Amino acid sequence: MRIAILIGSMSDEEKMRPCSKVLDSLGIEHIFTVTSAHRTLERTERVIRECEARGCQIFICAAGLAAHLAGAVAARTIKPVIGVPLSAPGSALGGLDSMLSTVQMPPGYPVATVALDGAGAKNAAWLAASILALGDAELAGRIRAAREGFASDVETAAAKLGSKL
Repeated sequence: MRIAILIGSMSDEEKMRPCSKVLDSLGIEHIFTVTSAHRTLERTERVIRECEARGCQIFICAAGLAAHLAGAVAARTIKPVIGVPLSAPGSALGGLDSMLSTVQMPPGYPVATVALDGAGAKNAAWLAASILALGDAELAGRIRAAREGFASDVETAAAKLGSKL
């Protein structure tokens, strides 16, 4: 298992499922589980230890509101941590609270922070894949092929609109 996707509660699962789908599409082995920085700190610590023992190289952590999961993980590992802030029901700040909680880490405990919700979930997977591809030429090729597909999709869309550019 190369990547661990950790979510703060089951209500985050739908927003983070796209992360898992991108990793699946790239053939990257990962786990997807729930643990809370506040409600189950001991579980979080155990999950980190077990993931590292199983070869985890990158942690992707998503949470809303106070969003301390990514920071709690970063405090307990030296592996890269990617934080996905989530907008949460009941938040008066529409996700800004989780964005600030995720991005504002003390020196020495970095959390690479991506966009909110589904777009952030996808980009967390792409960022993690890019990190892994530094030492994996086959994975780098799969990422390049996917990007070529994205470009082809744009050309196809332009042609459907009758664009002559």
